[in-house]
Amino acid sequence: MIRLLINWLLNAAALLLVAYLVPGFEVTSLGAALIAVIVIGLLNITLGLLLKLITLPLGILTLGIFFLVINAFVIKLASGVVPGFYVRSFGAAFIGAAVLALLHVLFRVLAG
Repeated sequence: MIRLLINWLLNAAALLLVAYLVPGFEVTSLGAALIAVIVIGLLNITLGLLLKLITLPLGILTLGIFFLVINAFVIKLASGVVPGFYVRSFGAAFIGAAVLALLHVLFRVLAG
């Protein structure tokens, strides 16, 4: 349970950091970031997984880079649902998805 809470807080911190680094990516508060992380996670578990399964050959062909497009789509979709979380363009969502992926890898390495 504690591990899940820490993971949730780290993901929210990563989202806030992406909002600071990527133009067109805006998170107005920590609360909005926490809710956005939950919505993004739920969308990834449902719609994101389905889209990744359908586009698996394309994902393999592009060595996984196409999955960033799906993640960007999920982020852009979440921004339409969560108040206080705004992504202005698909380009900002794509760059945000790439930076989030790098931050998640960094957090995993640091956490052990």
